[in-house]
Order: sequence, then structure tokens, then C-alpha cells
Amino acid sequence: MFFPKPIAFLLSVLLSFIWLRTNKLDAATLPQNEVDVLNRIAKTMGTNDRNFDAGSCNVSDKVDLGAEKNITCTCQNDTCHVTHIIFKHQNLPGGLPPELVNLPYLKVIDFAYNYLNGSIPLEWASMQLEYIFVFVNRLSGSIPTYLGNITSLAYLDLEANQFSGQVPPEIGKLVNLRTLRLSYNRLTGDLPVQLAELKNLTDLVFEFWVYKGRKEASWKFLKMSFSSEHFLSEKLMDTYIALAVLSFILLNTNKLDATTLPQDEVNVLNQIAKTMGGNDWNFDAGSCVSEKVNTDTGAEKNITCTCQNDTCHVTHIIFKLQSLPGVLPSELVNLPYLKEIDFAYNYLNGTIPPEWASMQLEFISVFGNRLSGSIPTYLGNITSLTYRLSSNGLTGNLPVQLEALKNLTDFRINDNNFNGSIPAFIWNWKKLERLEMQASGLEGPIPSSISALENLVTLIISDINGATQPFPYLWNMTAINRIILKKCNIVGQIPQEIWQMSKLRVLDLSFNLLSGQLVEVTLPKDLKFLYLTGNNLSGNIPASILSTGLPVDLSYNNFTWPGPDQPACLRKLDNINLFCSSSTEYVKRGVIPCRSDFKCQKYWHSMYINCGGTNDVKMNGTMYVGDATSGLGGAATLYGNNDNWGFSSTGDFRDDNDELNAASRYLAQSTSMSNQLYATARLSPLSITYFRYCLENGSYSVRLHFAEIEIINSTRYGRLGRRIFNIYIQDQLVEENFNIEAEAGGILTPLTKHYNANVTNGELEIHFYWAGKGTQAIPSRGVHGPLISAISVDPNFKPQHKENKTKTVPIIIGVVGSFLVFLASGIFIWIYCFKAKSHREQDLRGLDLQTVSFTLKQIKAATNNFDSGNKIGEGGFGPVYKGQLADGTIIAVKQLSSKSSQGNREFLNEMGMISCLQHPNLVKLYGCCIEGNQLLLVYEYLENNSLSRALFGPEYSRINLDWPTRQKICVGIAKGIAFLHEESRLKIVHRDIKGTNVLLDRDLNPKISDFGLAKLSDEDKTHISTRIAGTIGYIAPEYALWGYLTYKADVYSFGIVALELVSGKHNMNYGAVDEYTCLLDWACHLQQSGKLLELVDDKLGSDYNKSEAERMIKVALLCTNASPSLRPTMSDVVGMLEGTITIPDVIPNASSYNEDLRFKAIRDHRSYMSSQGHTSTPAGSLFESSSTSARDTNETNEESCIEV
Repeated sequence: MFFPKPIAFLLSVLLSFIWLRTNKLDAATLPQNEVDVLNRIAKTMGTNDRNFDAGSCNVSDKVDLGAEKNITCTCQNDTCHVTHIIFKHQNLPGGLPPELVNLPYLKVIDFAYNYLNGSIPLEWASMQLEYIFVFVNRLSGSIPTYLGNITSLAYLDLEANQFSGQVPPEIGKLVNLRTLRLSYNRLTGDLPVQLAELKNLTDLVFEFWVYKGRKEASWKFLKMSFSSEHFLSEKLMDTYIALAVLSFILLNTNKLDATTLPQDEVNVLNQIAKTMGGNDWNFDAGSCVSEKVNTDTGAEKNITCTCQNDTCHVTHIIFKLQSLPGVLPSELVNLPYLKEIDFAYNYLNGTIPPEWASMQLEFISVFGNRLSGSIPTYLGNITSLTYRLSSNGLTGNLPVQLEALKNLTDFRINDNNFNGSIPAFIWNWKKLERLEMQASGLEGPIPSSISALENLVTLIISDINGATQPFPYLWNMTAINRIILKKCNIVGQIPQEIWQMSKLRVLDLSFNLLSGQLVEVTLPKDLKFLYLTGNNLSGNIPASILSTGLPVDLSYNNFTWPGPDQPACLRKLDNINLFCSSSTEYVKRGVIPCRSDFKCQKYWHSMYINCGGTNDVKMNGTMYVGDATSGLGGAATLYGNNDNWGFSSTGDFRDDNDELNAASRYLAQSTSMSNQLYATARLSPLSITYFRYCLENGSYSVRLHFAEIEIINSTRYGRLGRRIFNIYIQDQLVEENFNIEAEAGGILTPLTKHYNANVTNGELEIHFYWAGKGTQAIPSRGVHGPLISAISVDPNFKPQHKENKTKTVPIIIGVVGSFLVFLASGIFIWIYCFKAKSHREQDLRGLDLQTVSFTLKQIKAATNNFDSGNKIGEGGFGPVYKGQLADGTIIAVKQLSSKSSQGNREFLNEMGMISCLQHPNLVKLYGCCIEGNQLLLVYEYLENNSLSRALFGPEYSRINLDWPTRQKICVGIAKGIAFLHEESRLKIVHRDIKGTNVLLDRDLNPKISDFGLAKLSDEDKTHISTRIAGTIGYIAPEYALWGYLTYKADVYSFGIVALELVSGKHNMNYGAVDEYTCLLDWACHLQQSGKLLELVDDKLGSDYNKSEAERMIKVALLCTNASPSLRPTMSDVVGMLEGTITIPDVIPNASSYNEDLRFKAIRDHRSYMSSQGHTSTPAGSLFESSSTSARDTNETNEESCIEV
């Protein structure tokens, strides 16, 4: 075929161009520095699964602004440069990347429709950007002034974010700007007149922004001045604005309330808030956000509505991470348009209300609460539902009615207490994309009907009991990327089809009964993690697995190890865990699989490890070796240097596809622990084993040291965090469902568990395993699994092998010499101090002390030599210090001061009294120290100070006590006093019950303290004393005036404390009007007038139990009766407060109020103070602070002790 010459010429030119272009495209690549920048940008923005390379560019001279994910470059010769980046609709959760500044050719960025937060980086100010699209994100703060430096900008779109403040005038410097969009932010103020300088502006979209339902707009353009050469622009702008204003007025005059809620829905929202415990919340007609919010964004408190014409309705409610203490609200049924609720991470209890059954909900998330009971059958009526019920206390079977949930897409029931089998009816959930049943309580087998769930993306089932089962049929699930079937009793070989699941990213088949060989296969290209630990797999390890470079765990299997020539040994692959992967005996059970010729050069008989520590720590003369020098985690094994010990860790913290597992993720650290042994810990998401080989055979004492240093959130929601795991020693289960915090009695509290172990083959294994129980995302995602602070192993026998024989003789000589010096010094000190101590020893002989005797050296070490920084209070004895013993126990040390008005008698009295007492509502005495002139009492440390400080202390120290907590405290105090009066072997009158002597532990449980003034009581006699001890305002009148002391004096004091607790007001500093002497006087007046509930603390609002409050006030008034014979016993008080005993209706005669003996002591005290010309307690008077509690430093001046 022949072409005319012109056509032939054109064809040849075209072919040449195509040939040249094709070869250029193949040759042109991105420089490595720009590739690195792209990968850093991806991480900053949260695109963790994206990996850019030199060929990541789309070479084009034009950018496709409709693209969703694109990198566009321009190329010259063989070099390309990034000019456009588009990451749109990618659900990115990170921040805007400052790294963009390292792409000098970049012109266009489009990050719209993501979840990006923070503000616009300062680094962008030096760039030559032309387009910035960041609309519909979560950016906040003010619009930065330095945006005015990017004078090349032609398009700036910041719409639908959370920017606040005024529009900066510097925007007027963007002389090339053609489009400016700022709508739907939280901007305030007027538009700057400098915008008039934007002569190229053709598209200005501002409209209005919504603030609490009110539309606010600023139209100051009419006042802007334009230069004379832009007369036409001025007129056009005037016309545009006039039309816009007119349009705004016409459209919105009658629709000003278009974004407001009907009053009935506002009322329902407020009822819901109260039911859930949000007592201080107040919703109004403008509480809506008029756009749909994705419930996975992490929003914490949000009401979303949809509007049509002039009516809006609530469609989404998110109350997440709000520490709500109430119950699930039945009032939701009164919001007919409601589709989604997210109440995750709260303190909600009870069960799911039956009213919800009639609703058309599509999404329910109540993850991480305290719900109980079974899943109601009526929830099967909500056929469009998504469930997230994990980390609660739900029980019972999964009701068959749930089969009707044909539109279910997400079902999670992890960490519950269900029973029965996994139901076969799940086959009906054809649209299900995520199924999680981790430690749910359900039993196996996994039903074969699971094969019908072809849309599954995530499948997690673990720790199910029951009969063994073959591998479930999953091959229809073409979209699945995550399979975790851990400890499911699966037998047989791993099916070859599993390697053909092209989208698979995570495969965890740990701790099953899988057998057979792993054959050579091509692994899925997206596979990131492979865990096959704890099975019976055999044969050689395929090269395809050895060459992946991925984290692979093959530990605890039965592979063949021909010796160090095994490819896994030759390659020294750190990513593969081979611990105990062979059962061959001559390689120490596979502990050291790559050393077939291994022989023990010597034998050991101890081990001391500082788990998670980078440094060695010395405690009680023992050096604990840090194991974090390598920082290994995940599928990794560390062998101690020449010490024949190590650890094997299994698993990755991969919650919600979070696959960034830095080595530091497996180490915990706390600055709140003064004892360095407990300041660090090693973590594992699944399993960790510490081992020691070449160990001398025999019986050993194993001590495991724990302290919860990761779950330390003080919010109510944070307290729901539960770390639960199992502990095995020598393959024997020694602790099941072990909870550090529960065992230790709180967070940041050291705990030591002691076990005995027998070593018969030279090896010791200590294994910690997470069985899926406990919370997995409280206080944050990935917080679960074993935690261990330190391990110590000592022999229970005399070792035959010496670990260091050459040093034995010098050590013996040194020890003997030191002992002789110590003995001589001791004799001298004893002779010198004998006389000074003899009188105290005589006092102590009569006491049957059940406490530990501490040395002064121990106390000084615990308190840093009584450092002022450790001082936490000042009491009648003297200062009180916080300290930490060598084992990590936190203590409060009360020191007798030489200036104290109270001396040996009170000191010994308190020690003798409380050493004999054990009750949950009495403070615990650990021991004492009597050495030289030092008198010290060592108590348990209570985190929340005293009740008085919680109610009346400085603003920063007060605690917002809700009503259930006040009721609990009141009943607890009553039980403690009842124990002293009626249940203890020694019947004791405390004599100084008051708020400062009631301490509160971490969970706000009350504990009575300070027994320095306590007396033994003879139930048959009334004690008459000329020495009156106690505190004005709390002393019973018969005791204050005439010295008559019975246990009814404590009853009176309790009544005053109860009044303070219910009212939040101090007895001595309160009088509604001048005619009332104190809080008790005012309470009596309210009782007579029938207005008792006016006494309730205003801080509670209406959120309290009225019957309980009235009962508490009546009991308090009964306890403070002027006649001791009419006061109840404390056991009766407990019964009345708990509602098991009827309260007698006793109302004092009103005419006796002003002359009531109850108030005479108070009036006498105030008269005395007035006559002395003082407004507070005078130094050197009879009235001095009696507080010896370990926490009180700021108490009311009028609260003083009298002892005459």
C-alpha cells in the first residue's frame, strides 16, 4: 500500500514520536529523595499500607482533579519530579504533611474528604503551590497568616473544617487567587477589607457558618473600596453581593430555623443525657451538625441531623469516651429518625432496653462498657443492624432471633461471657463484612455454614472450647484480608487454598492442632504477618517462607532440624521465630535450633531479669539484667549474652489493621514508679516465654514481679481497662485469668507472685499467654496481652555447681570481716542507746502487735531521707511522708515530731489499737519503726486523700462525688465504726470521727484512720474523764460538757460527717442565716419545716436518689440527738442506710433548738475565740490541729482538737 508523500511524512513523524516517548517513559524515574519524601508523607497522613517507589508516577502534563489517589509528575530527559498529589476520599486519619516542602516542583495538592486534623504546616509558606484542596476534613485552629506568603496560589478551598477565629487580612496578599472557599467553618468577625485587593478573584464562596444553630454572615463588601481602574470590577462585585444578600434574605428569612431541632427532640436528648449520666449536659435547638458523620472517625460527642425544608431530625448520636456512668437510654425510641448510635468506651451498665426493638437502627456500638445479661431476643427485629458489643459482661446464648439480621455488616462480641455454641444461623448474614468472636465464651466448632459469608473482610475467632474440627471452608471469601483462628481446636493440614487468597494480609493460626508439612507455595503478595506458633507442623521449612522478610512465627512446632546447615540458620533471619520449633532432644528441645553441637559449659542456679528495661537494676543487693537492649517484639527471640537465657515473643499489636509495630511498642515505661524495677515492663500482644537452660536440676523459687503501668487512665471509662492473661511455669497452669490491677489492688502498685518449680532437664520455662479475655482497646487500641516487670529465680537447695568459684574465698573473708565490724558497732550502739529506749520497750511489752517492725534505714530509703518533696501532710503527731519500699509498695509514713503535743502515749495507743484491727473500711497499718528518738508508723497509701479534702479542700483537690459514691462512702464509714463498736475482739471508741480522718482509696472506698485518741470501751460502764479529746463540731455534747464517754459519742460524730457528705458543706463553716449556729442547726430547722431535701448539695442538681438522700439525712439527725440513749447503734445505722431497718420518726422540739446541748460547745468555742481576738486557731492555745491523716494539709481553721 502506498501513501501520498505528505501523509507518509506525517506517519513517520508520529511513529518516531511514539517510539521516542515510549523509551523515555521507561527510562524516566523519580529521584530517590522524592520517593523517600512520598513515603514519609504517606505515614504522616496515615496511609500506612502505601509504599511508593521510583515508578509511582503518572506522567502527564495535566492533572485529573477528579481522581481519588494519584501522583502526577513531569519529566525531562530521564528525570521526573512530582507536581501533583491527590489523596482524596482515602479516610486518612493523620495530619497535613510538612514534608511537602521537600518536593520543590509540587504545584497541586488535593487532600479532600479525609479525617486529617491539626492545622496547615508553617513549612508550606515557602512553597510555590497553585492549588490547595483540603475541604471536608477535621482541620482546626485559626487560618494561619503565613498562607499569605504563597502568592502563587490560584485556588484555596478550606471548606467544611473546624477553623475558628477571623479570616486573616494576609489573605489579601494572594494576588493570583481566583477561587476562595471558606464555608462551613467556625469563623467569626468581619471579612477583612484587604480581600478587595484580590483583583483576579472570580469565585468567592463564603455563605455562612453555623454556630450552635445560628446562621452568622458578614457582608462588608459593600464598604470595600476599589481603585479607580477597577470601576467595572467594583460594579460587578456590588451587583454580585447585592444579589447574594437578597438571595440569602429571601431563602433564609422563613427558614432561619431550618437547622434547628423540634423541641420534642431537644427534650428527648436531654432525657437521654440524664439517663446515661451526663448530668451537666444541656442540648438545645442548635445542637445539630447538619452532615453525616462516619462513626469510625473517633468523634466523641456529636449529634448529627438531616434537614428537609424547614425541619431537622436526629439521625446519629455519638457519645464516645465520655465516662458516662448510667444506663442505656430507653428514650431513644422517641427519636424516630435515629439510625446510628455509638456509646463506646463509657461506664454504662444494665442491659439493652426492650424499647429499642421497635426502632429502625442501623448501627449500635456499645463497646467497652459494663453491660450485663443476655442479648435480648427482640433485637432480631432490628433487621438493618450492625453490632459492636465487645468488652462487656454479656451472658447467655445468642438468640436465634438474630438470624433475621439479613443486613448485618459488622458483628463483634469479643470478651464476653456467652455460653452455647457458635450458631449455624450466621449463614443468613450474607452481607457481613466483619465477624469477631474473640474470647466470647462460645464453644466450637465453627459451623460449616460460615462458608456462606462471601463478603467477609475480617474474620477473628479465638479461644473456643469443644471438640476438634477440620479447617473451615473459607475459599468463597474472595475479599477477606484478615483471618485469625487462634486456639480453635483445628486439626489436619493447612489447606493449600488459603495461600491463593490474593487479598490476605494477616494469617494467624496459632495454638491449634495443625499437622503435616508446609509445602513450597507462593504466598499472597499483600501478606504482612504469618503466625503458626503452637501447632504440630513438621518437615523442613519451605524457602518461600524463609525468603519473605515478613514477621513469621514458627515456634512450638515439630519441624526437622538437620543441624546448623538448615537454611533458616545460615541466613540468620531475625524476622522468623524458631524457638522450640523442633522436638529433637540433642538440640535442647529446639530452644537453640541452630546449635546442634551445643553443650553446657557450666550450670546455673539463678536468674534475675529486669523485663523491658534497657539498664541493669540493683535491688536488695541483687542485680537484675535488662532485656530491652535489642528492643525485640513480635515474632522475635532474644538469647542472653553467654548467660544461657532468653525470651520468645509472639504476636503483633494489629488492632483495626494497625500494622505499624515499632520495637518500642513491646516495652512499657512509667515515670510514676520510683522503684526502677517496676518502672519498665515487657509487653506481648499474645504470648511471651522466658527460658533458662543449662540450669542445675532441683527445686526453685520463682518470683514474678508485676505492676500495671499502661492502663493508668483515671477516667471512669479508663478504669474499665482489664488486662487478663494466663501464666504457665514448666507447662503447668499456675494462674488463669490473672489480672495485675485486681491482684495488686490498683494501678502503679507493685505485686510479687511466688511459685515453686522443679527442673529435671536443665531447663526452666515461664510462659505468659493472652487467651483473648479482658479489654483490647481501653484506654487505647492495642492495650492487651501479658505484661511482666521482672523475674527472679533462686534455688531451694544448696547448689552443687558454683557460678563463680574463683571469688569464693575473698567473699567469705569479706563477709566475716564485715560481720565482726557490724557486731562491734552493734554492741556499742546497744549500750549507748539502751537507757533511752528502755521506757519505750516497757510500753511495748504490753502490746500484742501484729505488725512488721521496719528499720530506720528502710524508712529513710523509702522516703528519700524524709525529703520535703515526699511530704504529703501535717498531722497532730507531725509530718506525713509518701514513700516506696524496696519491693515497690507505696506507703504513708507518719512521723512523731518533737514539737507535737501528742507523744509516746498516743503513738503507742494508735499502734496498739490498729495493729489488732483488720476491716475493709479501716486504714491498714503495715508496721512501725522505733529507733533512737524516732517514732514512725507505716500505713497503706491511699490515693484520694481525705473525705474532708475531697469536699472542702482547695478547688484543685476537690473530687466531684456523685450520689452513688456518697452513698457508698456513708455506708462504708458506718460499717467501719460498727466493726469497732460491735464486731472487733477489742471494743473501741474512736473519739475523733471526722472528714479528715476518713481516707479514700483509688476507687473512693472510705477507710477510717487516726486511732491516737481511741479508747477501749467497757460495754457495761460509762467512762467519765476529765481529759476530753476530739474535734469541736464533732464531739458529742455529753462528752464535751461532762466527760461522759460511750460509743454513742462516735455515733454523734458520724451523724455530723453524714450531714457534711450529703450537703457538701462544712459543719463549722455553714449557716444559711445568722440565727443558725452550724450545719446541724440548719438541718434541724429544715426537718421541722418539712424541707429536708433542700440540704442536698447543689452540685448534684436533680441527679440523686431522693429516697436515699432523705434516708441519709434522717439517719444523721437521729445520730446527732442530744440524748445519747436515743441515738441508734452503728449496726442499726448500717441497716437504716441500706434500707433493711425502718427509720423511727423522731423530730426534736423546735423550742429547744437554740438551747440544745448539741450547739453549746460550738457557741462556747466561738465565744472563746472572739474573746481572744482571733479568727483562726491561735498558736499555743488548747485548740490545735488533731489531724494525723496521711493526706490533710488544707483543712478548715475551725476544725480543732480539744484535750483538757
